[in-house]
Amino acid sequence: MEFQLKLRTDIFRAMKAEGISRGIEQRAKIKRSLVGTFDPNRYPTSHRSQRFGILHHLESRSTRRQTHQKIIIPSINMKKCNFFPKFTVILTLVGLLNFGFSQKNELSIASGFNKNKDLILAQFDCKTDVDDLHAIAAFATTMADPKFSNIKYYAVAGTYGVQEGLYVPPNSLFKLAFGDRWADAHENLENAIRKVMQQIQPILANGGDIWIAEAGQSDFTANLVKAIESQIPNIAVDQRLHVVQHSNWNERSTAPGNLELVKQTTDYQKIPDGNVPNNGSPNFREDEFILAEQKIKNSKLLKIWQEADRLCTQFNGMEGRYDNEAISNGGVDFSDLAETCYILGLNKIKDSKEFFSRFLN
Repeated sequence: MEFQLKLRTDIFRAMKAEGISRGIEQRAKIKRSLVGTFDPNRYPTSHRSQRFGILHHLESRSTRRQTHQKIIIPSINMKKCNFFPKFTVILTLVGLLNFGFSQKNELSIASGFNKNKDLILAQFDCKTDVDDLHAIAAFATTMADPKFSNIKYYAVAGTYGVQEGLYVPPNSLFKLAFGDRWADAHENLENAIRKVMQQIQPILANGGDIWIAEAGQSDFTANLVKAIESQIPNIAVDQRLHVVQHSNWNERSTAPGNLELVKQTTDYQKIPDGNVPNNGSPNFREDEFILAEQKIKNSKLLKIWQEADRLCTQFNGMEGRYDNEAISNGGVDFSDLAETCYILGLNKIKDSKEFFSRFLN
């Protein structure tokens, strides 16, 4: 990104005429005019949904990829500012620079997610690992945070693929965490697709996009893609349906044809595994982070985590189900939340301790 320094004489005129306060007011106007730069030629097409600056507010994604704008940051000629103390001038410039960078960090969610228009579709396979139970509680925790409480979302249970093993019934947890904002693909796949379509059609019609956090395999997503192409064929699925996946195992446990369909037709984004520390995704699988020792202040969220823990105790390793050692040892495993963290720009959260400190303690 290039930074161009431009002298804004209207600031100085205002300072001379009306004093510092007027100058500050003018600077505020300049702050509001700051815009970002994104050059798509510098990034691979696999990252075509990434946005920088305030570009993600533009309506057309194709326009976003073709638009090149410069960030304009006012400079101050120290030699010409005899009327104004130099230390104040320095603070002014630093403040404007900080504003520019803070605006970029605030608005440039790496994925390009638009909090005002888009919808997160949180899909949980719940087979045969109980880690989804913790991920469900963690997703509900994130959505309850004031910063994200207005985000549109919908959850789906039972979005598993071809893996063997018994299902982990999560219905009591889904009801507690999401109320009626969820569908049960395990009970009735066709009905779940129908309910999801009812949720996403108005989002797409109003210019929003769908972001799928695949806490599981891509088979349900493949069925959803077919429904979209059949019912609303004018939608550019490769631009409006964003699929985020973090697990190689999830990909291997998807029917090959379904995985290929999803990769070819959607904006498929593979991110680092949430089970591994220091790889770019938060590490949310830790057997030394004892869940029972955490003090959760929010009473509703406390009940959600207690129910998740109860179900984990009931089903972890039972009747041939996968034995999640981190959870068996009293720890946590909500590694599937890595995808939601990517979508919301929360990648810098290091681990479970930081997550609980930020959202729960």
